[in-house]
Formats: sequence, structure tokens, C-alpha cells
Amino acid sequence: MVRLAGGTVECAARRRLAYLPQLSAIDRDYPLSVAELISLGGWREIGAFRAPRSALRQRIAAVAETVGLSGRIERSIGEISVGEFQRALFARLILQDATVILLDEPFAGIDPQTMSVLLDQVTRWHQEGRTVIAVVHDLDLVQARFPSTLVLARRCLAWGATEMALPVMAA
Repeated sequence: MVRLAGGTVECAARRRLAYLPQLSAIDRDYPLSVAELISLGGWREIGAFRAPRSALRQRIAAVAETVGLSGRIERSIGEISVGEFQRALFARLILQDATVILLDEPFAGIDPQTMSVLLDQVTRWHQEGRTVIAVVHDLDLVQARFPSTLVLARRCLAWGATEMALPVMAA
């Protein structure tokens, strides 16, 4: 971490920021259902001690369907596959309705079908005008699905439209 030399950072989206880490610190043995995990995206609405209201439960069911989990929402998070767990984490992000979404290697270790579903969601966010920043090491995937790219290797190597930024890597 480098201490700020000066100036300020202003971010109107601070309250509307969602983050998906590369490795989830959620204990998969904890007795939590898929629906309960997804409902954590509605934290601002329900707080620590209230149950989700009917409207939020309907949104939970809708985002579960969006990521292909509608038949699994009552299962324990320990009973679902790694790909289904990643889908549930994406559903939680969708429920947060953030304007800025940070994803750290969101497609690592998941099956192609799940990757396709999650990439479609990233595309929807982009079409809605949201800012999606994703750390992705699969350059073929970046070229196929991401319109803008920042290439880093201890420093900025390239930045801009993906078709312009990634050819730098071939040289």
C-alpha cells in the first residue's frame, strides 16, 4: 500500500459498490441456504435482524433464476457445486444493484456453462451503463468479451480498447 501523496478521492458510487473476491471467505459448512446467501445482497434493505420482505424475496427468486439457480435456492451452500456457489455469489451482487462492480478472477475454476451465464451477466451490467472492473488472466476471454482493457505487469503496459491494448502483449 502506498500512502496518498495529496489530493482527494471523491466517489459518489461509494454506497453503490459491490465486490466479489477471488476466494470467498464463506465457510461452506455453515448452515446457510442459497437463498440466504443471495439475500445478503439486500443487506441495506433488511439490516442484521429483519427477515426479507415479500418484495425482496421475489427479487431473490428472480436473480436466482437469472443465474440458473431457481431450483436450488433452498439447498445448503455446502450441497451445491463450486460453479453453483459462484452463481449464488453473482446473484448476491445482482441483488446489491451496485453501479460499480469489482470482480477478482470471477471465472477461475468454474465450468464453461457457468462461465457463459456469468459473462452474460457482466455484459448486461455493461449495457446498463454500470462500471465493471474485472481481474481476468485469460487473455483470450478478455479479447472475446471485454471492450476495454488495462494490461498490468508491475506497471501499466497498455490501456484502452481491448483490440488496441492486447496486441502489445504479442510483441
